Amino acid sequence: MPGFLTLDDISKHFAGVQALDGLSLSIDAGEIHCLAGENGSGKSTVIKVMSGIYRPDRGTIALDGRIIPSFDPISAIHAGIQVIYQDFSLFGNLTVAENIALGAELGEGRHLVNWRRVRRVTETALERLGVDLDPDADVDDLPTAGRQLVAIARAMIAGPRLLIMDEPTTALTRREIDSLFTVVNEIRRGGVAVLFVSHKMREMLEISDRITVIRNGRKVAEGPTDSFNEAAITRAMTGQDISDTPYRAPGGGFAAGPRLSVKGLTLPGQFEDLALDIRPGEIVGLTGLLGSGRTQFARALFGLEVATVGGICVDGVAVHIKRPGDAISAGIAYVPEDRLTEGLFLGQSINRNILASIYHRIAPLLVINRVEATRRASDMITAMRIATPTGAKPVGQLSGGNQQRVVIGRWLLTDARILLLNGPTVGVDVGSKAEIHRIVRSLASEKGLAVLMISDDLPELVQNCSRIIVMHRGRFVADMATSETSEREISDMLTSFR
Repeated sequence: MPGFLTLDDISKHFAGVQALDGLSLSIDAGEIHCLAGENGSGKSTVIKVMSGIYRPDRGTIALDGRIIPSFDPISAIHAGIQVIYQDFSLFGNLTVAENIALGAELGEGRHLVNWRRVRRVTETALERLGVDLDPDADVDDLPTAGRQLVAIARAMIAGPRLLIMDEPTTALTRREIDSLFTVVNEIRRGGVAVLFVSHKMREMLEISDRITVIRNGRKVAEGPTDSFNEAAITRAMTGQDISDTPYRAPGGGFAAGPRLSVKGLTLPGQFEDLALDIRPGEIVGLTGLLGSGRTQFARALFGLEVATVGGICVDGVAVHIKRPGDAISAGIAYVPEDRLTEGLFLGQSINRNILASIYHRIAPLLVINRVEATRRASDMITAMRIATPTGAKPVGQLSGGNQQRVVIGRWLLTDARILLLNGPTVGVDVGSKAEIHRIVRSLASEKGLAVLMISDDLPELVQNCSRIIVMHRGRFVADMATSETSEREISDMLTSFR
């Protein structure tokens, strides 16, 4: 019996790039099908072909076994295909309820909004997801995870036959992921097909019935989930085996004195009496549930929030951080949680993004030294292995992994001694993730950089950190040597906080 949606021998070409090359894929009703591949492999093109945005150069699209000769976005919507995009596609100046329910109101041709119905629909959708969001809150005021949940809830109320989820768990905590998986399994039991696009291999193995892996626009592996493991998916995605050797202290031990020392740091309503030492060459992990205060702590260290009590020392010297400029002068760099809205100037070139933190050095008389600027940007592109033919290319055209390297490279030009990484590999494919880890490890072990790595990805922390700190309700509640703990122990601790 044919699947609900079938792509047969699909090819798509863009200005010198073969995005898809003879790809065939079938999704059955009531199955969860994972699509895996590195950034640039063609996953986004597949999604846009399935949703009618792109018309393939060759091949056919069939619904319920019937070939659709002219498949456009309206056809896809009428067929019951809903897409949750990675960038959320929300209206930041509207409320949670307005973002979730107004689309349905417009779709039904209503000329007047029934606000009572809007609120009821919103509360039902959020309750089904098992999350607690204020329907009257502006979306712009929500954290990344909250905005992601709004996008998911909006798609759920449309009653889809196929729900395409593009990196749906990128900014979610383990608790929220569990809630999402519960919902996904429920709608699957109702006969709805789900295409789950993710970089997180453990999630693929946990949630899916089948897995398809594509590389360079071609299908390289496909089969039932129980025929895969993490190593097999990685090998299919990248064409190589990636080491998972844990990070250890360089030269047998870290330097004795702390590079970063925090004592009694307090920001009322966010965190209280925090103490932390990180030595040169040490990578310390920090995790906790959404709302634990971990991001606010990092922002306070960088001067985006101002702590009211406590002290910060860098290499034994007290520093007073009231704004980001103070942190940068002290040798502290911050890679934010959301690189698209907080870390990059998307309309500017790669070179300009890299140089943004040091223009005062290369333009002392307000005239940029073009030769020096080009040299510094080019050297950093090479050092960070940013995949681009030229630094003049808009940074928005890079893959997520390369964009993250641009942000990290920008701060390394400031000669930072302390690097705060908030979700360093969120939305990054496995190959780029391994490369970012390699770069961070190298900077720590060879340059003596002190690194605070904030992440929900417990395997990432266990693999790359010497210690892992758990935060709950604004306090550090555990500080464990990685060699003496496990992912399961940390996960169980976080679960107990729910």
